[in-house]
Amino acid sequence: MLIAVFALSAAFTSCDKNNDDNNNGNGNGNGNEPEKEWVEIGGAKWATRNVDKPGTFAAKPEDAGMFYQWNRKIGWSSTDPMTNSNGGTTWDSSRPTGDSWAKSNDPCPSGWRVPTKEEFESLLSSGSTWDELNGVNGRFFGSDTEKIFLPAAGRRSNLSGTLDYVGSQGVYWNSTVISSEGAHGLNFRSENASMYAYDFRNGILVRCVKE
Repeated sequence: MLIAVFALSAAFTSCDKNNDDNNNGNGNGNGNEPEKEWVEIGGAKWATRNVDKPGTFAAKPEDAGMFYQWNRKIGWSSTDPMTNSNGGTTWDSSRPTGDSWAKSNDPCPSGWRVPTKEEFESLLSSGSTWDELNGVNGRFFGSDTEKIFLPAAGRRSNLSGTLDYVGSQGVYWNSTVISSEGAHGLNFRSENASMYAYDFRNGILVRCVKE
């Protein structure tokens, strides 16, 4: 039986086109100053918003955007009723393939890409705090002056596409494969944040880094 999520020990458990660097805002996303397009943390320039439809960012840092299956460029709605970016309503429970996230399948806007496991580990090392942004649960990663907010929008389950853990967990893909069945992802909740591995078929959020 194929299970949705497996631990790193290998035990199974369940745009906008970015402007030039010089145009990056200096705001904090609180509405009083221009919002940053990226924040540099751990040597990577992290987007301040999730991916929405392929090639676009969500409107605000607290917006979930769309869920993606690994190495696929079709977004799935973060609310029900479930629809995808092509207008479909039937979940694809087939398992994606590949040993890396192909550039042609990358949902990030031009000039951005899906992060690696190492980049997420550096983000984790920067520190994080569970909090709210405009009424949305999630975690702030980084320092007081250089930080990003990742909303806890849950995920869509691998076999049925059911929406799970909205408001209590955040799950984000990276491009690093573990096996022919799954890849690494960032998982966080109110208690902690850590790296897990997920079945490719899960619908998971994407937060890009600048190329």
